[in-house]
Formats: sequence, C-alpha cells, structure tokens
Amino acid sequence: MKIPKLQTIDTYIIKKFLGTFFYSIALIISIAMVFDFSENLDEFISKDAPMNAIIFDYYLNFIPFYANLFSALFTFIAVIYFTSKLAYNSEIIAILSSGVSYARLMRPYMISAFIIALFSYTLGNYVIPPSNKKRIEFRSTYIDSPRNYLERNIHRQLSPGTFIYMQSYNTSNDVGYKFTIEKFEEGELKSKLEADYIKWDREDKKWVINNYFIRDIDGYNETITTGVKIDTTLNMTPDDYRVMKNIVETMKLPELNEEIKEMKRRGVSTTEFEIEKHRRLSGPFSAFILTLMGVSLASRKVKGGLGLHLGLGILFSFTYIMFMQISTVFALSGAVAPIVAAWIPNLIFGALAAYLYKQGSR
Repeated sequence: MKIPKLQTIDTYIIKKFLGTFFYSIALIISIAMVFDFSENLDEFISKDAPMNAIIFDYYLNFIPFYANLFSALFTFIAVIYFTSKLAYNSEIIAILSSGVSYARLMRPYMISAFIIALFSYTLGNYVIPPSNKKRIEFRSTYIDSPRNYLERNIHRQLSPGTFIYMQSYNTSNDVGYKFTIEKFEEGELKSKLEADYIKWDREDKKWVINNYFIRDIDGYNETITTGVKIDTTLNMTPDDYRVMKNIVETMKLPELNEEIKEMKRRGVSTTEFEIEKHRRLSGPFSAFILTLMGVSLASRKVKGGLGLHLGLGILFSFTYIMFMQISTVFALSGAVAPIVAAWIPNLIFGALAAYLYKQGSR
C-alpha cells in the first residue's frame, strides 16, 4: 500500500499543531517546576539534599511525568488555539474553497494526533515508570515524611493449595498479627496453623512464628502440635506488604502485566494495577478524540472569537479529566470493571467528537 505524500498544507498544519503543543507543554512544565522548587526549597535545605540529586533524580524525572500528565489537556488547547487562528484569518475557508474536503483537512491533524499518542504511550509505559521510581524515592527521602503502614484483613495464596491470613500487618516492625496458614489437597483441608503473630527475622531472612497451634488432618484423625516459637520459610517477604507510595506508577508495561499475573495467582486484588494498565492504553487514544473535537469546534468562525473557543476547550478538557477520575473511583469500589472504567470516558467523548465533526463538516 502506497503511503500518500504529504502536501504543503499537511506540513504546515502538522508544524503548527505540534509546535503549539510542545511549546505549551514546555511552558507549563517550566512554571510547574518554579512553583515546585519554591514550595520545597525549605525541605531541600533542611534535609541537605544534594544539588545533583535535586536536578538529576528529581527535576529531570519531573519533566516526563508532567509532560504526559498534561498531554491530553494541551492537545485540546493546542488544536483549539491554532485552528481558531486559522479560521479567523480565513485560512480554513481558503483551504476548503480550493477543493479540499473537510475529511481531507483532518488528515494532518490525525497524523499529529498519532505522533502525540505514540509520544504519550512510549512515555507512559516505558520512560516514566523508571523515572518515577527515582522521583518517588527522592521525595520519600528529602520531601515527604516517612510513613508506616498497617494493612488489615490480609488474604494471600502463597502457592496452589496454600493460603495465609493475617488480621493486620505492621510495616514498621514487620510483624503480622493473628496469623493463619491453611494447606489444601484436592479441595480438602490437610493442615492448619494458627499463631498469635509472625515476625520477620531481618538477619536470617526467615519468618518466626510465635505461640502457634497446628492441626494436621488425615481423614478422621487429627494431630495437634503446639509451641512457643518456630522458624519457617514462606513464599512471601516484608516487601509484599511494605507498600511504596504509587508503586504501580514505577512499573513498565511488561512488569505491570507480570505483577498482575502473580497477584492473581496469589489471590490478591489487582484492581488498582489493572486500572493503571488500561489507563495507560486508553490515555494515548484520547489524542485522536480531543483533536477531532478541537478541530470541529474551532474550524468555524463564531461570535466570541478565540476566547470562546479556548473557554470551550478548557471546559471540555476538564470535563474529560473529571470523567476519568469518577470512573476510576467506581472501578476501585468494584462497581465497574477496570477496563470499562478506563475506556468509558473515551467512548462518551468519542461519540461527542463524532457529533461535533458531523456538525462541523456541514
């Protein structure tokens, strides 16, 4: 299949679109960095943060994170801004009057949207996760106060047929309280251990079970064993419970897929991880929807001029972002599946974009 050659009008629109987009992103990130630096300056000084760590570990990794975060908003604003200027300079009318159809006019816009979508996909799945790890580690060391977490009512499958339960787990001392481990064979309970608490031995890298009670079941016969302390190895470590803030944001897409598989094998809820996975896939697609909406809104002269177009652009952008947040909340609560939560804003705004395009092409 022969790829159509770009014409002068295509190159012109692509340069305008991408130039406006990247200029807007660079401007807002520069402003964000200035505000962030002024807000955290006291913490940098009081905790003796090294200058090279501030620059290379924090702010260098700050840039791709916020570039991707603002990409949807500034895709829409960039389209609205320069397309509205084209319309009010009568350039859109001249292009359409020369025999170029409205659908043909959309080609350079869609090419630009594809470049932005590819940019967003690559950043979100392969560049940002490792940079997020450094940025989050820097924040936890020099900005955020250290926190200990207490996870409650923990159910895990350590291996096929082996399940554990803890009433609570304290990450500050690596102790799990009211610990139970059950082993099943062909659906029948064969052994059950109950203990007051289980503690991680940091020197020997083993779990120590304290005040335990074991029932070994063989048909109708049971053997009871009790004791004060016993060392054991289990297919888990304290890192499984020491939750790093926003750890899901530090995983590349292949790592995220593997983590979801492992968590399902162990019987752990994967909702947050699946939401992140589908969000990364659906997010770049929004570039096409927002571009189509932006062109449809801004390609015609209306009373109110550029200000009205920008106002509508910001309104639709924030409405889109709000829909994404609301759908995420529903997914976390279990009301909808993660894939539905991630894609429903695109479906709703895709239908709106199709309607606006139909109206704009008349």
